[in-house]
Amino acid sequence: MRYLAYFVFVFSLMLFVFSAVIYYFFAVPLDSYEIQASVFIDFDNYMCSMCKTKKISLLHSFRYHERLKKLEKENKERGIREKGDFHIFHTIEFHILVGLLGFLWIGFFYIFIGMTFHSLLDIISLLYDDFMYIREFSLIRWLWLRRV
Repeated sequence: MRYLAYFVFVFSLMLFVFSAVIYYFFAVPLDSYEIQASVFIDFDNYMCSMCKTKKISLLHSFRYHERLKKLEKENKERGIREKGDFHIFHTIEFHILVGLLGFLWIGFFYIFIGMTFHSLLDIISLLYDDFMYIREFSLIRWLWLRRV
């Protein structure tokens, strides 16, 4: 878990530098869009825990994901590799949608950048822990597999 704190620190530093450059050249304050994107993209984690447990407490959601991560580690040690919860805001299709909306309003473009940084950190974390198989990155593929 400690390495995740390092990634968050590096991400925050990169975000600060990127925000300063964008603000210097385009006079657009980027911080609020980036923070909103980081919070918004993880809202699907909360929705999953709320739907599965029928409890709306944010603290309960954190505990749900802690237990889920522990269960996933135990399953991995047993050789069981299953997909985890489906997170719609983490899919490539949702990223593309927000990126395209960036052509209509520049704020969506900055939200897209924040989502992309967030997703890159998620991917780095999944690769580091050897859990890439847990996350589904495509809504189309997820729907296709559920059809069968």
